[in-house]
Amino acid sequence: MEEFVGKLWHNWITRAAGNTYPGAAVRLKEMERTLGILFRAFGGDPGLRVAPATEESHGARRKLLARIAGSDQKHTPARLDAATLRLPSEIAAFPERELNKDLYLWLAALAAASGEAEIRALPDAFSRNQAAARRVLATWPGLAPRYERLVQAHLAQRLLVSSLPAAERPREEALRQALLAPGTVAVLPPSPVASRPVLLWLDRFDGPAAEPRPLSQATPDNPEDSEPKAPGEEQEISAHRAERVDMPKEKNGLLMMFRAESLFSWGEFVKVNRPTDEDPEHDPTAAARDLDYLSLAQDGERVASKVRFDLDLPSTAEDDVILGDGIALPEWDYRKGVLLEDHVRLLEMSPKDATPAPLPPRLARTAKRLHQQFAALMPARRWLKGQPDGAELDVDAYVRAQADRAGGGHPTDNVYLSLEQQERDLACLVLADLSLSTDAWVSNEARVVDVVRDTLLLFGEALAATGDRFALCGFSSLKRSQVRFSRLKDFGQKFDAAARGRVLAIKPGYYTRLGAAIRHASKQLEQQAASRRVLLILSDGKPNDLDLYDGRYGIEDTRMAIIEARKRGLQPFCVTIDREGESYLPHLFGPAGYAVIRRPEELPQRLPLLYAQLTR
Repeated sequence: MEEFVGKLWHNWITRAAGNTYPGAAVRLKEMERTLGILFRAFGGDPGLRVAPATEESHGARRKLLARIAGSDQKHTPARLDAATLRLPSEIAAFPERELNKDLYLWLAALAAASGEAEIRALPDAFSRNQAAARRVLATWPGLAPRYERLVQAHLAQRLLVSSLPAAERPREEALRQALLAPGTVAVLPPSPVASRPVLLWLDRFDGPAAEPRPLSQATPDNPEDSEPKAPGEEQEISAHRAERVDMPKEKNGLLMMFRAESLFSWGEFVKVNRPTDEDPEHDPTAAARDLDYLSLAQDGERVASKVRFDLDLPSTAEDDVILGDGIALPEWDYRKGVLLEDHVRLLEMSPKDATPAPLPPRLARTAKRLHQQFAALMPARRWLKGQPDGAELDVDAYVRAQADRAGGGHPTDNVYLSLEQQERDLACLVLADLSLSTDAWVSNEARVVDVVRDTLLLFGEALAATGDRFALCGFSSLKRSQVRFSRLKDFGQKFDAAARGRVLAIKPGYYTRLGAAIRHASKQLEQQAASRRVLLILSDGKPNDLDLYDGRYGIEDTRMAIIEARKRGLQPFCVTIDREGESYLPHLFGPAGYAVIRRPEELPQRLPLLYAQLTR
């Protein structure tokens, strides 16, 4: 009964406090695609991605009902940094759903304007927000009515100036004036207490400096910062305010004065679940989400249970066969705006112990169906009309020529039919990601790498029916000195039992230095004398590696490699099973240069059909 009454009281007092309106809530997942398009259309940096922000304690004065309810202690500030636009994962600040949507749109427009150099040069966030708001309203006046509605709704929720102590009133009046007329307040007056957060402003503007490396990647003892995430497993990756602290050099014991027998007496009569250090942490992500600051310390101690031995390079006797001495390739450093020549070393390899093998029986039926479908694309002989010479007379063209001659016109001499063989002048190279993340399971029966094998096998069977020239390759990497490029089938080789054996012998390992792999694959594809050359990329996640090749650095290098491929006359196209691919693939390949496969197990059947659509 007490629990029931307590829940009723909690629900009533929370609603009475009126801080949020769950019934009108709008989630970032619903608006993510729209906000990304709007942000880039308004001139925002196309390399930035939209991601959720985290809650933080604001420490401002609260209403009486909010203090009684114990609510309104935190807020979720929007912010802009070098790689990400962070927005609240959910907005329920207003009772109307349309107003909550408008707040998302306004924050995206404000962030786009905030990226300009003259606004970033301003000394504080207060001045930057005013300047950005003024720029948005001047450049896109259609947003002015929405902004006015948001301002009025937000001001109605703030504490009245008359209800504040005298020392806090000037600051609140300045904030209200800055919202009503952006750019009219030069300095924010001081206040002994923090002010209420302004929902229509960005909390912080971090500079375009290089992205800091995660602590876990600072030492070779822990080479990978996270477990590979299975496809389809959705996670919200949020940014926290963090600080680095020094690990205590010695453990100081505490002298506790108490009677030990009292501890046992309480333990006998009070039913309390007392966790111990040996108990596993059930939900560390939820615990981190509740913290305002994450304190990181590095103790230098090795934890044997966390070492990934499979990340070490295998011995020469067990490794794949290396072909050649290595190839030096450049890499794009977006921070410096330069192409680093001979920065990467790529090794061409062939799978070791690959024995010729037939097509697995479980794929035979699908392969037969694809073979029949792709046989329709095979070039055939057909009659060409209106030719200057040929085996037969084109009656229609001859009649028209005689009519033109009788009418005093200029008759054509192209009055023959010619039977000629039409050919598909195509070349395609498939580049498959073979990084460690492909070792994740997509179902109870198969891993990602198993799906990749089936995809390459069925793709080879389908293209064998058309006669198109194609090559199959895979890649992974371990820092810039070990980009491993597996040659599974070259353009001059047949797709036979030997090629199938090499495909079946691939295995996952290491990381994804995609830019170098694209550059090398582009050179191979460029050498093919074809009018149309397609570079198909199979991926399951973002570019990443240990030595700074992560985040935006890897994204920008990959984007530059794709631009270079297009300049060579190639047609890059990406097929991914990464559900978050739509957040970064438009920046890499353009709006029509990629496809996201929601169900990874469908990739073997979908890829040949996507190729047919691309080359039709």
